[in-house]
Amino acid sequence: MGILLQLVFLLLLGTASFYIYKNVKRIRRNILLGKPENRADQPLLRLKTMALVALGQKKMFKKPIPAVLHLAVYLGFLIVNIEILEIVIDGLAGTHRIFAPYLGTIYPLLITVFEFFAVSVIVACVVFLIRRNVLSIPRLQSAELTAAPKLDANIILITEIVLMLALLSMNATDLVLQARGSHHYFATGNFFFSGLLIPFFNLFSNETLVVIERVCWWFHIAGVLAFANYVFYDSKHLHIFMAFINTYFSKLTPAGQFENMPTVTKEVKLMLSLPLTEAETALGEAGRFGAKDAIDLTWKNLLDAYSCTECGRCTQQCPANITGKKLSPRKIMMDTRDRIEEIGKNMDTKGKDYDDGKSLLDTYITAEELLACTTCNACVEACPINIDPLSIIVQLRQYRIMEASQAPAAWNGMLSNIENNAAPWKFSPSDRMNWVEKLNK
Repeated sequence: MGILLQLVFLLLLGTASFYIYKNVKRIRRNILLGKPENRADQPLLRLKTMALVALGQKKMFKKPIPAVLHLAVYLGFLIVNIEILEIVIDGLAGTHRIFAPYLGTIYPLLITVFEFFAVSVIVACVVFLIRRNVLSIPRLQSAELTAAPKLDANIILITEIVLMLALLSMNATDLVLQARGSHHYFATGNFFFSGLLIPFFNLFSNETLVVIERVCWWFHIAGVLAFANYVFYDSKHLHIFMAFINTYFSKLTPAGQFENMPTVTKEVKLMLSLPLTEAETALGEAGRFGAKDAIDLTWKNLLDAYSCTECGRCTQQCPANITGKKLSPRKIMMDTRDRIEEIGKNMDTKGKDYDDGKSLLDTYITAEELLACTTCNACVEACPINIDPLSIIVQLRQYRIMEASQAPAAWNGMLSNIENNAAPWKFSPSDRMNWVEKLNK
């Protein structure tokens, strides 16, 4: 029976690992459908940014209460899952609490620490559920958060609560069986938090406790593996892993600094017979001005989309959204992720060259949303993991204006004035200081 259970565990672990690998490979492929962009410079500064923003959650603490609760879940996820290592070894080797004999009195202290964070996760997740479903925090109720995103958030929170309760129940029943001298359950020392549940589990017989302990053990490890697969398959909680990658590849130049468009730079160089860089040569004969579809964006834009937590802080701070306009930076990121996922599925089922007649611009994101943006960078500043919705907005606007010639009439007048007069106003540069003469009268 023991060998059979080990084989079942090995099959469960292997199957879960295979599908995680498959989903990671799919996400990586989809991200790399984006245009190349160099984000390999200044590695030390990038590591520092990752440590402060992703690991230290520096930007989360602009809102202290959610930050503390999120930190509890975050640390709980990292620390409690260390115990998974022991569970995996026990499952493969057919042992029970394999580290206990070697760690001695340190073992119950470690388990108590794990349980403290498990309890913290339960408390934080309950509060988050109340915030989402009872208090109805405005940024968690926006129009783009349809039934699916709301359900996703609730599924994750409830799953985390149930998994932590299973862990505490497993430890509590183990303690009772240890105290009763049951075979296979040797003494490890007391675990503080699960020890509080002992009076309840003392009501059951040894046979029932063994069943409860084993069910909780299997449920916890199977639940963790299912959770991981769900996160990598289709969940905003992918940011648990992507936040570190995304913050490492953050934009390091000043937030308000706009980069020259490579396609425009290339055309200018060709006209002036200047040599092209390797990246400019790779653009092909006719590079697109701006972006029409998700694959016209850079790989970093697509990484941003997959890293989005859907927290809504960007939309909450957006002045256009605050004044009632249709623009929502969160929706921009969600739409970008949905579109690149759709393109990836089309490639898998209908071939690499299949054209579904859709595009990120117009099909997913409307002109009204794009034109409402003031390019103030409030969304970029507000994002806890340095996502840049503005970059996507600007690239889509560049396509509308430079390639599709769909700029609003007022914008055309302004652009013409900038071209001719070096200013948005319809005045000759030679007349620019005329107002000073009136001051001298």
